[in-house]
Amino acid sequence: MTNGSEVAFGRSICGCLAAAERREWLLTNGLGGFASGTIAGTLTRRYHGLLVAALQPPLERTLLVAKLDETVTYRDVGYALATNRWNDDYVMPCGYQLIERFYLEGTTPVWRYALADALVEKRIWMEAGRNTTFVRYQLLRAEEPVVLQLRAFVNYRDFHGNTHAGDWHINVTNCSTGVRVEAYAGAQPFYLFTDSGDATVENVWYRNFVLVEESRRGLDDRDDHLAAASFERTLATGESVTIAAGVEELSLPISSSAPVPAKNRSGDMEPWWVDQLKLAAEQFIVARPTADQPEGRTIIAGYHWFGDWGRDTMIALPGLTLATGRYEIARQILQSFAPFVQGGMLPNFFPEAGATPEYNTADAALWYVEAAAAYFEATHDTATLRMLWPSLRNVVTSYRDGTRYDIHMDGNDGLIVASAPGVQLTWMDAKVGDWVVTPRMGKPVEIASLWYNALRRMAAMAEASGEPPEEYLALASRTYNGIARFWNDRSKHCYDVLDGPDGSDATLRPNQIFAVSLPHSALSTARQRAVVDACAAQLLTTNGLRTLAPSDERFVPVYDGSPRARDSAYHQGTVWPWLLGPFAIAYARAYSDRERARSFLVPLADQLLDYGLGTISELADGTPPFTPRGAIAQAWSVAEFLRAWNYLRDEV
Repeated sequence: MTNGSEVAFGRSICGCLAAAERREWLLTNGLGGFASGTIAGTLTRRYHGLLVAALQPPLERTLLVAKLDETVTYRDVGYALATNRWNDDYVMPCGYQLIERFYLEGTTPVWRYALADALVEKRIWMEAGRNTTFVRYQLLRAEEPVVLQLRAFVNYRDFHGNTHAGDWHINVTNCSTGVRVEAYAGAQPFYLFTDSGDATVENVWYRNFVLVEESRRGLDDRDDHLAAASFERTLATGESVTIAAGVEELSLPISSSAPVPAKNRSGDMEPWWVDQLKLAAEQFIVARPTADQPEGRTIIAGYHWFGDWGRDTMIALPGLTLATGRYEIARQILQSFAPFVQGGMLPNFFPEAGATPEYNTADAALWYVEAAAAYFEATHDTATLRMLWPSLRNVVTSYRDGTRYDIHMDGNDGLIVASAPGVQLTWMDAKVGDWVVTPRMGKPVEIASLWYNALRRMAAMAEASGEPPEEYLALASRTYNGIARFWNDRSKHCYDVLDGPDGSDATLRPNQIFAVSLPHSALSTARQRAVVDACAAQLLTTNGLRTLAPSDERFVPVYDGSPRARDSAYHQGTVWPWLLGPFAIAYARAYSDRERARSFLVPLADQLLDYGLGTISELADGTPPFTPRGAIAQAWSVAEFLRAWNYLRDEV
């Protein structure tokens, strides 16, 4: 029995605990909720679970159902399909040893367990637009019926936390063909249903599940889960049973069916990994409904722990939506963010608890202008452009005249100053206590490049919408001349920051690649090539660009360890896959070699078979083998790959 999936593994991976645990699957529901785990079946992160519901989409994400532990009795022999890790690295049961094959069908994870001559298949999916997860077991092959027993582990905690249950009593009651769970008075009730078989309430705490990835990250690595109920069903060959977990009481029989993998959206013969990433792109697009915009949309920056960040959303929008033909979603996202433009700035992120958005970013609003321009360029939707125009104009006016954190245009050279002590205003934003790891105070090169590009884009959009373009062209001309100041003739690349507290910073970082990759560049062709060459020589890796050259004494080779250790490495050598897209585009522009530019993207496809399956990670180590790290799925990593691939297919 085979399938056409390229993301597939046999016993050599599935039967090796370390290999099976480091490969994680992800499902999403378009609300901000998700389900995720490992091939092995172990919970290795606090974020793993069958149902992490977004109770206030796209936030208030709450772990409700942790896992199902399965036992199959066949020919009077019991086979435990589950795998759990306990204190002292004790692993029991060891169901991973029974996995004959694992694969993704689209984004749906599928396991096949070999029990002597019997073969049991398990698949998991989520229903779009609902906080509901389904798990289906089917007996594919056997000489006699099997008895399937399932134990459902539940919780009710913020997905960033851990549970140490103590004497916590959760109310579990039978209802219809399942159980109803109420964690405490006033908590959101949730349900576990089966389409056939019997449900028995257990209500017993299992304590000290060990989460090895949290151990690695220097965080609380113990979690307690409640065995809420057990289910039992006898299956003959060909028969199946489905368990549904959700915040709504489902009508019976359970009507939802497993999703069918989407076809190639473009109709072209793309490599399999491009099609897979187009499916992965959908996982980041989620609802952000408001009273004024009930159909509002946004982008989750990454799974498992990120929410929707303004900067990440605008960088990712073109690749996730325009490069994949999701124009209506792009429009909804742009419209959803327009009311949040205040003082010319876009929120950096929206807190989980629904508190006031934070505006501590100097580049998000400039990326907003670029996203709007890319949308208009792709759709010629003048009506939406006119609706967005007040927000876009607000950005330029505020940056010119000054806004929060003393972000303003220097009238002498037309460059943007971003210099607030103790505040991390650029995308290199790691902070440990009061220590800003990469402060970059002054005039950062990518902010200057984004500002010049935004002015040129605004001039073009002004003409298209019947507005006068002269103001933007005049500002762009001044900034064009100012950007010449970034050239460091001694190092033959751009300064990273001009006019900082200690002068100008000549550190080789990847931020200058945007001076070449953005649609409008103020650099000559010779200088564009020099920038690309400098980044290629010291920053380029298979999995992205380093944030600092290995020759720099501050270079940190591995992103791992405690929160402080990781934050210290975040932009000090760690590789970021999202930067590979701009690098490939910059190379194509500088050297007019589209084929070679695409070749830089191809090796990243190998990551779809490791770490976050079928997607691309947030980070990677700065030294070989460039191990993927951080979030298992990052929106701008996927988006910039797709955007660059699409661009390099269509243009020279």
